[in-house]
Amino acid sequence: MTQTVTALYDIYDDAVAATRALEEAGIPASEISIVSNNADNRYDRTHSTRAAEDAGTGAGVGAVVGGIGGLLTGLGLMAIPGVGPVVAAGWLVATAVGAAGGAVVGGAAGGLVGSLTSAGVSEREANFYAEGVRRGGTLVAARVADAQAPLAREILQRYRWVDPTVRAAAYRESGWSSFDENAPVYTPEQIAEERARYARDRFSNP
Repeated sequence: MTQTVTALYDIYDDAVAATRALEEAGIPASEISIVSNNADNRYDRTHSTRAAEDAGTGAGVGAVVGGIGGLLTGLGLMAIPGVGPVVAAGWLVATAVGAAGGAVVGGAAGGLVGSLTSAGVSEREANFYAEGVRRGGTLVAARVADAQAPLAREILQRYRWVDPTVRAAAYRESGWSSFDENAPVYTPEQIAEERARYARDRFSNP
């Protein structure tokens, strides 16, 4: 049996480090996904992982997606309703693209939430992760055998992951209840404010 382990990161480089650690631990790149907010267009070819390279083969990822074309070292550029522009790769993205009936994610209602719940993530957690990406975060998800799950989870939590219980509570205090694909997309300025607000909440690791 397999299960999906997930983690949200405020900082893209932390997510990349976690992804590489998963690969080094023997988890196939084809079983790892990254979805990262790209509202400020700051991701470029200096950030690459085998997961991103391998995932470019699935469901049109890396093609002209959601009206935005191009490749970022295997990361596909696309738009997700309620999130806005993202760079993403992996099976999770292929599932979301498939839900849209092709290479356009822009028309897939709840594509990211639906992809996560289809992979076994609870609806409550899926809504949180989608909201986290909307607010500037990066989601890493890995499909692993049950026996690998504890190690994969420990790896993901090494790299200043966002504690979902703490962060979701903070979201709810501000009036949030669930991810809304019709919500306004965050601007780069709002994302910068969001990251600064929660900087002290991130776990510090040696």
